[in-house]
Amino acid sequence: MLKAEQLSKTYETKDWAGLFRRKQNRVEAVKNVNLEMHQGQIIGLLGINGAGKTTTIKMLSTLLLPSTGCITVDGLDIVKDVMAVKKRINMISGGERMLYWRLTARENLWYFGQLYNIDNKTLEKRINMLLEKVGLSDKQNIPVERFSKGMKQRLQIARGLINDPSYIFMDEPTLGLDAVIAKELREHVKQMAYQQGKSILLTSHYIQEVEELCEYVYILNQGEVIMKGTPKELALMGMESKTLCIELYSNHELLHASILEACHEVEKDCNIHWDADNSRYTICSRKDVSNVVTKVLLDKQVPLKGFYLQEPSLEDAIVKLSKNASKNTSTEVSA
Repeated sequence: MLKAEQLSKTYETKDWAGLFRRKQNRVEAVKNVNLEMHQGQIIGLLGINGAGKTTTIKMLSTLLLPSTGCITVDGLDIVKDVMAVKKRINMISGGERMLYWRLTARENLWYFGQLYNIDNKTLEKRINMLLEKVGLSDKQNIPVERFSKGMKQRLQIARGLINDPSYIFMDEPTLGLDAVIAKELREHVKQMAYQQGKSILLTSHYIQEVEELCEYVYILNQGEVIMKGTPKELALMGMESKTLCIELYSNHELLHASILEACHEVEKDCNIHWDADNSRYTICSRKDVSNVVTKVLLDKQVPLKGFYLQEPSLEDAIVKLSKNASKNTSTEVSA
């Protein structure tokens, strides 16, 4: 298990306060973050830009030392036992970084394998296996600068697995990829977690990707974990009202007044929208109006095309929770 306790990172910067004088500032990029990764689990680390995701992932992957707090990997301290920890972790980044473009795919993997001091015989077998797994065996001797974005990202996965890590940090892994390649990559991620038992931490701005892959999500705002839970739980936390959708086969003008009256009996502030082009009602309310609407439809004997509660959005929840957290912080500061 990987465990981070009270993890913080503070940067010191200097700004000009006058012509010849500089003022020193302290910036808390990450504040008292607690986080756990278990075997075979995919967790998400989400937040708006500047929330502290990249700083957190860099500390977890030993690229940055924490200012305070503790990180342990299978009982090993990430500062005291850094070399032993590095053998158990790796990072896969989105975009086209962390590869040497003038080297071939095989040469890249050989180089990174040497950095982990893997013996030549084991490394040769692992490179062949990884190239086969990511579908680059027939491209292994081509310089990376001639690769497409998708091929580079597949090679990134192979590079991230070269030391056979137990814990993998994936920072925007599908950035800039087309839908087909992104779907293939998500399948690789599932395979690594559920078939190989690897623990994966994912940061992504593609919310559907997070909902598909992650079992548990941490939401960061201004360096702090403001909420954590399953994607479904978090989506419900950010939802103040329920949205009921009713699709009809045709326009039933006499129905409008009855639905309006029934819904307002349950909640006066209920918001009802009629889309004439699609013969569809959208009803937003804090209370459940589905029973009274169903009764109206049965009484009027209106044939239905669709009747369902709209699923809450994780994306809306992240934005709402982050705004609320920022507002509370501003209130505390000004008080």
